[in-house]
This record gives sequence, C-alpha cells and structure tokens, in this order.
Amino acid sequence: MELSDRPGWRRPRSYHHGNLKEVLLEAARKLIEQHGALGFSLTEAARLAGVSPAAPYRHFRDRDALLAEVARVGFERFAARLDLAWNNGVPTPLSAFENLGRAYLAFAREEPASYAVMFESELAGNGEAAQSAVAERAFDVLNRAAVALCRALPESERPPVKLLSLHIWAMSHGVATLFAQSGRQTAKVPMTPEDILESAMLIYLKGLGILPGGTPADGPMPAP
Repeated sequence: MELSDRPGWRRPRSYHHGNLKEVLLEAARKLIEQHGALGFSLTEAARLAGVSPAAPYRHFRDRDALLAEVARVGFERFAARLDLAWNNGVPTPLSAFENLGRAYLAFAREEPASYAVMFESELAGNGEAAQSAVAERAFDVLNRAAVALCRALPESERPPVKLLSLHIWAMSHGVATLFAQSGRQTAKVPMTPEDILESAMLIYLKGLGILPGGTPADGPMPAP
C-alpha cells in the first residue's frame, strides 16, 4: 500500500533547503501517531516528507536515530512546558504543583507521538546521552516542586526528595498513559485525567503530612 493511501495520511509542510531535519521529524511524528513508534521505515518517513529515500541519511543513520531525535526534542518541549507551569512555585507551591500536573497531562494528550517515543524502552541506546540530559531537565522541575512541597514539613519528617519526585513522576505517567492519551479509556471513567491525577496527589500528599489533615509518613496511621 502506498503511504498516501493510508487512512489519515497528511503530507507535512514542504521541504525547503535547510529544514530537512525538521520536516523529517514532523513526518516521523505523524507516522508514529498512525502506526506506532516501530511501525514505519525511514524510507516511508522520507516519502511522507517529500524527499528522496537517500535524503534522511544526511542527518540520521537509520529509523531509530530519527526516533531518538523525536524523543530528544520531545523532552526539550516537555521540560519547557513543565517549567512554565511550575513558575518557580508562584503564587503558591500547591497551586503551582496543580498547574504542573495539568501541564504534564496536556503534553501527553497534545503531543502523543513525542510522548510515546520519549518512554519507548526499545529505543534505549540510540542517542541515550542526549535524551538523558534533557529528560533530567524535566525531572529537575518535578524535583524542585518536591523540595518546595516538603518545606511544609519539619526537616526531620521530610521524605527523601528524589524518591518523592519519582513517585510524582510515576503517578503522572501512569494517568497520562492510561487516560490522557486514550479517548476510549477516558470515556469509560466518570472523571477527567486531571481530576484523577489531582485526587491521587492529594491523597499522597496528605499521607505524607504535607497537606492539612494529613499525617507525616513516619507518624501513626489515622484510625479507620
């Protein structure tokens, strides 16, 4: 089947001298949305981009290298979006934290191709150092949020910040993967992904004693 015969096919913006790399990335994102990260070839990406089969090799040694660059650029945009939402904890760490969660889910929903490739384990090793550097930037935003939230606790009762950051990332990723990227899944649940994540975070932060009415993690559990 020709690529142009596939359902939902759309040609990316025209190729002009100097923007070959960007056009190929755009073509790759469209193909990922339609067929998954591993469901197309570099030749198909070139065809959708409107360039010769040999043209992609000016920038990418193979399809996986192209996907690794999609992931790296995705992490850059992801980190920038999270940082903007966190806004240095303004006006309050809690309200900024809520904005951070919404921004996380919005990115996963609005850029599903990038998000899927960013966490595709089969692509490990392709541009790993560059991906790790930008992924660390995204994690740093979560880490700064965790530090700010922990200030509500006495120093002796604060949980390990990195562990707290990982828990936040795990919950956000779980909700994003299960609901924010899938309209079919969301339709089966009488809550929005944002409501699900917010309620999960409230329960978690209360359990740590960070929110009023909660109990520090190492303190006694409330009576049932």
